[in-house]
Amino acid sequence: MHQEKFLSFRGLKQYDPSVGWAQVQKSAASTDVKINDPLLDELFEQLEKPAPDDLTHNWRVIASSVNRLSQRMSEQRELRNKLNEIDQELDGLRHTILHDLQDIQQAADQQLSMARLRAEVSALAQARLAFHLKKDQS
Repeated sequence: MHQEKFLSFRGLKQYDPSVGWAQVQKSAASTDVKINDPLLDELFEQLEKPAPDDLTHNWRVIASSVNRLSQRMSEQRELRNKLNEIDQELDGLRHTILHDLQDIQQAADQQLSMARLRAEVSALAQARLAFHLKKDQS
């Protein structure tokens, strides 16, 4: 037993076991049938136009704030990664500088040792030369 479709407006679907869910189309048969139910008419009007919602603006502000927060947090993560890279580079530079300073210290210590050795050799040579000169004078 097939019933006539009496509700017809855009977006309305009707379930028919033989066809399944189907879009209700306006037809000559459906336009002839009138429903005089003010509550049903009011319901259909409310369905067609969205109700004004005072919270919609607040939710938009919140969504915008959340998007901005997400962007800033992403920027913060990128900056932290960059900061970590810079810190690693600085640590490497400090290590290189300390190593170079140790090399310079070793070279300076070696030069100082050589200078002391030369001074001792020079003092020894001076003492021997003075001894030979005094021996030859006597």
